[in-house]
Amino acid sequence: MSLLPLTQSAAGPIRFGTDGWRGVLGVDVTAATVLQVAVAAAQELAATAPENLDSQEVLIGFDRRFLAPELAELAAAAVQDCHLLPLLTTGPTPTPTMSWAVRQRQALGALILTASHNPPEWLGLKIKGPFGGSVESTFTARVERRLRAGSVISPGPGPTSISRFDAWTPYLAALSRLVDCRMLRQRLQHLGWQVLVDPMHGAAAGGLPRLLGDAVVEIRSGRDPLFGGHAPEPLAPNLQELIHKMQVATATGQTVVGLAFDGDGDRLAAVDETGAFCSTQLLIPLLIDHLGRDPTQPGVVVKTVSGSDLMVTVAKNHGRRVVETAVGFKHIAAVMRQEAVLLGGEESGGVGFGHHMPERDGLLAALLVLEALVTAEQPLGQHLTALQQRSGLQLHYDRLDLHLGDPATRNRLLKALEQQPPQTIAGEPVTDINHQDGIKLRLGKGLGHWLMLRFSGTEPLLRLYCEAPTPEQVRTTLAWAEAFVQGA
Repeated sequence: MSLLPLTQSAAGPIRFGTDGWRGVLGVDVTAATVLQVAVAAAQELAATAPENLDSQEVLIGFDRRFLAPELAELAAAAVQDCHLLPLLTTGPTPTPTMSWAVRQRQALGALILTASHNPPEWLGLKIKGPFGGSVESTFTARVERRLRAGSVISPGPGPTSISRFDAWTPYLAALSRLVDCRMLRQRLQHLGWQVLVDPMHGAAAGGLPRLLGDAVVEIRSGRDPLFGGHAPEPLAPNLQELIHKMQVATATGQTVVGLAFDGDGDRLAAVDETGAFCSTQLLIPLLIDHLGRDPTQPGVVVKTVSGSDLMVTVAKNHGRRVVETAVGFKHIAAVMRQEAVLLGGEESGGVGFGHHMPERDGLLAALLVLEALVTAEQPLGQHLTALQQRSGLQLHYDRLDLHLGDPATRNRLLKALEQQPPQTIAGEPVTDINHQDGIKLRLGKGLGHWLMLRFSGTEPLLRLYCEAPTPEQVRTTLAWAEAFVQGA
């Protein structure tokens, strides 16, 4: 294979965001750009491999998006043309499955064709390092430099047949060693509970049923590259079928735990027995409380700057130090590679565990949530209410995403926030300003009320985050922020 120099289209140069390179399929992501990025990434994985790593393997995975399997085959051919050994998965697999396979096989890394939770028309590529997690920004910057050099040409003689491997089976076996799935099945049966799972037509479909058997019922488990007409992101507006089924089950006297995964299975959300949506702003405190009380489980708690104050309170109640990072799990993973970590989590749904790997893992997080609930013998809503009461913090949270396609608007807003940040917001005084990632404005005294504005690293969006003691305060604060942005 001889790869042609990369020609830039109206889509602009290839840039990596908080986790990988993503863009619109057919505009940003094409056969030509995937070949180029795969070569540059594979060459960088080989060039930066640890000295004691004697491997030529680069694992290639893909999710259920349109053309993801076909472009994964092209990426595998490009890797082979770099005189490396590509191994292609036999079918769609969650991203954490590939990260685990890298560690198990001691491979150079992995390239995964996925756009995670982005809209259906998007696709992209994630790069996983030999440690089993997302590569750092310095790595992707070097990949971008290779691409900017004008062309990335591999001199190989041309591809032969690509070997394939089963990534699912060893990964599920690893999860079964971390969580007693037999006990979970028995306890769910004893309690008469059912687990209702919405994989949102994504790559995580089939995982929990293989681990927990008939205790699990899946909806929307078949492949649909359109994901039902919306982004495969586990947010309340996208989970209406799951919410409705939860409400119906409760009305008939059935106790059900609702779980949802994003398109590539590295994020988790839940729906409680009342049909209320539960993001990881609530699930992470639950997991900290469950794991943190075990003195044999070492480590600090790592959260992103957009994470709930409840995470901090619960962690400190268990004597756990809290480390705060910028948004993006790669920042959490960097801490996980440096010191003992109990768990690390982010507002957008990703949770990783120090006794597993420096990577977010939706399936393991789901198993541990279920373990916490059956141990307490409380369904999700009751358990979360009890946790908040014990912590003395009952908080509410929401996020609003605004499309800002005009760079001038973005620049004006950035300038306004940097030079003249607001002193009051919806009548509340601003008591602290944090510029760690975007701008986070703390309101009033104590914990539990803040507004954060941050531009997405993967989409042309401005994200507005808010946490407050009441739902009304959340709505009022977000409405103020939206008006502020529109007036910038």
